[in-house]
Amino acid sequence: MTARILVVDDIPANVKLLEARLLAEYFDVLTAENGYDALAICERTQVDLILLDIMMPGIDGFEVCERLKANPRTAHIPVVMVTALDQPSDRVRGLKAGADDFLTKPVNDLQLMSRVKSLVRLKMLTDELRLRAATARAISLEDGLETGLGDEPGDILLVDGRGSSQDRIARALKPIAEVTCMSDPQAAVFQAAESNFELVIVNANFEDYDPLRLCSQLRSLERTRFLPILLIAEQGDDDLIVRALDLGVTDYVMRPIDPNELIARSLTQIRRKRCNDRLRASVRQTIELAVTDGLTGLHNRRYLDNHLKLLIDRATARGRALSVCITDIDRFKLVNDTYGHDAGDVVLREFASRVRSAVRGADLACRYGGEEFVLVMPDTTPEMAAGVAERLRAIVESEPFQIPGKDIALSVTASLGIAAMLPGGDTPDALLKRADTALYEAKRSGRNRVVAAAA
Repeated sequence: MTARILVVDDIPANVKLLEARLLAEYFDVLTAENGYDALAICERTQVDLILLDIMMPGIDGFEVCERLKANPRTAHIPVVMVTALDQPSDRVRGLKAGADDFLTKPVNDLQLMSRVKSLVRLKMLTDELRLRAATARAISLEDGLETGLGDEPGDILLVDGRGSSQDRIARALKPIAEVTCMSDPQAAVFQAAESNFELVIVNANFEDYDPLRLCSQLRSLERTRFLPILLIAEQGDDDLIVRALDLGVTDYVMRPIDPNELIARSLTQIRRKRCNDRLRASVRQTIELAVTDGLTGLHNRRYLDNHLKLLIDRATARGRALSVCITDIDRFKLVNDTYGHDAGDVVLREFASRVRSAVRGADLACRYGGEEFVLVMPDTTPEMAAGVAERLRAIVESEPFQIPGKDIALSVTASLGIAAMLPGGDTPDALLKRADTALYEAKRSGRNRVVAAAA
């Protein structure tokens, strides 16, 4: 794993020391001797992580971090403050400014590298989500994905082997979250998988259980793979922390616990999860938009074009039947011309709803274009397809279409053409062409009827 890391320190010896450590791990290293230079570098260059000193001339590290986190272009870059300051108040101030971690000089090499690699992995995951979500932003589907995440209380699962520490930690977190406390690690895994927690806090105080086993299980399950984990460890237990970070634990805090630090770290993890959840939702929404008709909610023609061949090939390989039905709303142009396109849209949405009610779960319903819809019916003989088509025709005709706000009830009918896949295989174009020919015959012979293509 490689990444570009920016080292910011006004003391050249400190810069050289960190640079040598990072280069030995094959990281690409940039350096800056003050906060202004660091901000300028981040504006013009891709940076994956920042190691930031606090005491610098001009603007200090706290202000640099605040400016980075306030800028949408740089807010997602992890920041590790590396400083001689070692007071809890300094650490909390750094975390509130947006820092992801706070390491005190002289820095333990193993812990530094583990933290750097852990945060770089997290940054790569976030970058991938941001890249995919960029499509959504480009079409104005979603704006401000990193903002407006809300400050409502979070939902935290605390896994702690001791009741006394459970109570203390839950009280400390009460201002920011609802805390569920559990003592049984295995039961906690199931609880995390079945619930919608935003953070799991694991206290490494079990007498007969390895807390890293719990962290590993949470990372291996699909439902909890991206759930933030904060580990509470004993002061000086560097080996445990390094192994935890390698396993994918996202943050840690040392005992004795500073309540303000615990709150700051927990809030950071909850907000990051909410941001990444929104990015994933945006990606899913973009994918759905690409294959879904926006007016009716059915799959669109692009999805049909890509999926029909797959269904035909599958049916051919298995020696199973497959049928297609093309349906068209009769005299739909007259609806638009008489009552307006708003009324036409109402009819199309209601028609799509009736299509859904008529087809089976395995069938594929698509809006083909305009007032034409296509049903693809796997494992369906021509006789069965005729029954489905007739049921749809009757559902459409049976009840008028209500036009809201106009006190209008329209009698709507549909014509349907069906075609079956040839026994030796078929092509999507040929199958749709035969169904379309049958639809034309239904229209020509009086509408409001089902016609099957000749075998």
